[in-house]
Amino acid sequence: MFDNRIENVSRRGVLRGLGVTAGLVLAVPVMSRRGMAAYSTGADKMPHGTVNDPKVFVSIAPDGVVTIIAARSEMGTGVRTSLPMIVADEMEANWEMVKVQQAPGDEVKYGNQDTDGSRSTRHFLIPMRQIGASARTMLEAAAAKRWNVPVSEVKAAHHEVIHVGSGQKLGYGDLADDAAAQPVPDVATLRLKDPKDFRYMGKGQIGIVDLHDITTGRAMYGIDTRLPGMKYAVIARPPVTGGKVVSFDPSDALKVSGVEQVIQVQGWPWPSKFQPLGGVAVIARNTGAAIKGRDALKIVWDDGPNASYDSVAYRKELEDASRKPGEVVRNNGDVDSAMKSAAKVIVGEYYLPHLAHASMETPVATAQVADGKAEVWAPVQSPQGTRDDIAKTLGISPENVTVNVTLLGGGFGRKSKCDFVLEAVLLSKAVGAPVKVQWTREDDIHNDFVHTVSAERIEAGLDKSGKVIAWRHRSVAPTIMSTFAAGAKHQAPFELGMGLVDLPFDIPNIRCENPEAAAYTRIGWFRSVSNIPRAFAVQTMVAEIAHATGRDQKEMLLELIGPARIVDIGPTVKDFWDYGEPVGSYPIDAGRLRRVVELVAERGQWGRQVPKGHGLGIAVHRSFVSYIATIVEVAVDGKGKLTIPRVDTAIDCGTFVNPERIQSQVEGAAIMGLSLAKYGEITFKNGRVVQKNFDDFKLARIDEGPMVTNIHIMPNGPDVPPSGAGEPGLPPFAPALCNAIFAATGKRIRSLPIGKQLQSA
Repeated sequence: MFDNRIENVSRRGVLRGLGVTAGLVLAVPVMSRRGMAAYSTGADKMPHGTVNDPKVFVSIAPDGVVTIIAARSEMGTGVRTSLPMIVADEMEANWEMVKVQQAPGDEVKYGNQDTDGSRSTRHFLIPMRQIGASARTMLEAAAAKRWNVPVSEVKAAHHEVIHVGSGQKLGYGDLADDAAAQPVPDVATLRLKDPKDFRYMGKGQIGIVDLHDITTGRAMYGIDTRLPGMKYAVIARPPVTGGKVVSFDPSDALKVSGVEQVIQVQGWPWPSKFQPLGGVAVIARNTGAAIKGRDALKIVWDDGPNASYDSVAYRKELEDASRKPGEVVRNNGDVDSAMKSAAKVIVGEYYLPHLAHASMETPVATAQVADGKAEVWAPVQSPQGTRDDIAKTLGISPENVTVNVTLLGGGFGRKSKCDFVLEAVLLSKAVGAPVKVQWTREDDIHNDFVHTVSAERIEAGLDKSGKVIAWRHRSVAPTIMSTFAAGAKHQAPFELGMGLVDLPFDIPNIRCENPEAAAYTRIGWFRSVSNIPRAFAVQTMVAEIAHATGRDQKEMLLELIGPARIVDIGPTVKDFWDYGEPVGSYPIDAGRLRRVVELVAERGQWGRQVPKGHGLGIAVHRSFVSYIATIVEVAVDGKGKLTIPRVDTAIDCGTFVNPERIQSQVEGAAIMGLSLAKYGEITFKNGRVVQKNFDDFKLARIDEGPMVTNIHIMPNGPDVPPSGAGEPGLPPFAPALCNAIFAATGKRIRSLPIGKQLQSA
């Protein structure tokens, strides 16, 4: 089998590699927005930047090897396998003859490269298919010209072009030069393959291109970068967000063997987007020496305006705010009147703490700044955003910045914030040599862009028959926008659209409110973002209503979802945000939501008899325009020890490319969901993060994971556009888990983490 492992090279190296192929080099503009039809993505309306039509590079060498550029970052989702695989399938390339190269950061060439928001497949399926179809068309035209026959008589198939009449064949390598001379076809004239003819897409038969290198230790992560003459740095950062250095004494640090310099790092006033926090850097000949040197520093800090932040006291503030009216962000019917006339009102109050990303590979970056140019090697989710921020920070043109993307050892949204890269750039410029900045685990947890803390209060009014006639949901949480603008106290439309204003329930009177909440630390997006607290609150409340009315959880859930229909949010929500997509292309479809509930109930054997001390819980949620439902079976012994015998999850993510990766991502969401629900909590005292490492910000160990995890992918026709798969698995897990705990023990859990709550069950 041909070795198609990933290659990580600089931009200059990519261009050199393509140049020596002496074959077809294809830069194909993707189809116009108008041509995307049902696959219209609205990507240009995403809040994190404008998407231009991407240009994806394909090259064919004389020996037939096809090189495909992957423009998105790989952090376990398989994206730099899946996107090239789409191109290969559409161009009839033999995957065993395909090589994948990682693109550097360059939005002009590759389009939006921000690997966030579960957008890669839904935004690039059709563009990648068109790239492949263009390559196939040019190969066919080249063969027809050589044989002097009509192009209608030739057909590309499995790395060859065949003359149908005579049976003559030419390999892709033989045609590379001639194909390169063909004009790039107009996308309006392209003939895309019939899905029934797909060789790779939807089959799940291709492993990720990184698998061999990862399992043999050859994979290049950010931490593995080595450059001649490279220096190593660690930084003492302000212990409180918004703090700064008053003074420091480097004398003891400079006595440590291997330490060469101590340099103050520039910081920016808070809030400062992704600019560095500032502090004091120790430059050494190795990371160990740099850490020892930092330990020896004597620093006087000014803790700044957030020095009194206490998460225990702040929780009370948020919960108090949730009990009072807030800014109305959705209003259907007359909730106040319906509540007054209700036979019964059920109230649920829910709390979720700050969370740290805690990816296995901590932030790390290597930079070389010289002669007005900068080149970096880093595990970044947003290469083009990193490139732009480096250019702005150094005051140089983006064309003089090269961002080389390494494999990411986890990301979850943390590594789309490039503060750690900017630190390396600033230090390299100051030192006059390549510098690697390495964050320790303590650095990572203490200086993260944490997931927001949240208090959720839901009131449900029921009539005499137990039917829900009114729903009021107040969500109080510091907004991500506080990282970008001082004084931001209300959540932005993109946060409100994550499980709050997009509630898909068939209830005549619905009001959603968003009281003010100030931020006292750096808030950032996190895997699934605000869907985590909203799904927990809504789906736990559904189970509470079911219990209060003597109903089955699943039946209560289906009743609240209501009949299959398109949910019309309409004018009741100002600036409704549907994950950056046109609502017409990605409507809120109650029928699809019902179907994943029904599918998981069938496959997960909802209602089956379970042993004493066991319980089943169910939850469903729509996020990133996908629909996903989860059943968790738990077992709780007499001492409160929790085990999970089985998890079943059904996902409807529209048209999909690589089912093996979907399964892997949803399985991973179950593990992450368990870790967060059971242990996840970041607390603050005197403005400082209390937790330090995995001893007090714990992750679920292998013996705690679900014993069986079943993933059921909803089949769809080719007319259903693709949607997210990386993030949607996380939101329904915690409520399904806690609903199962209630079924097993009678203990209702309304705040996370579970912690010691089970011991009193």
